[in-house]
Amino acid sequence: MNKAHSPTSVRRPFARYSHAVEVQAGSRMLFASGQLGISVNDEVPEDAGAQAELCFRAIGAILAEADMDFGDIVRINAYVTGRAFMKAYMEVRDRFVREPPPASTLMIVSGFTREEFKVEVEIIAAAKG
Repeated sequence: MNKAHSPTSVRRPFARYSHAVEVQAGSRMLFASGQLGISVNDEVPEDAGAQAELCFRAIGAILAEADMDFGDIVRINAYVTGRAFMKAYMEVRDRFVREPPPASTLMIVSGFTREEFKVEVEIIAAAKG
């Protein structure tokens, strides 16, 4: 079982994430590439929340193929192209993450490979061996 750490001597997290997650020895590790808000039919919704939804659904499929689920995520790195998209991303993220929440970083970037992309999400997951 992975263990979250958010010491009381450190300011509490700003949102639903842990400061750190400890992975137990012998765990299987999964490192997923960044997932973009694009459907299997190459459709990219305009809305940042809809893009985040597609990102997390793709992550769910990757986790399932590895016989894992959202509870196995220990780290999320997320990227949005503007502060205006942070809230929509975080609302979607919070629906998918489990307890204890994973360690997480959210960055604002200048853009992605295609101009219409607003959100990209990558994860690290760990499950019992």
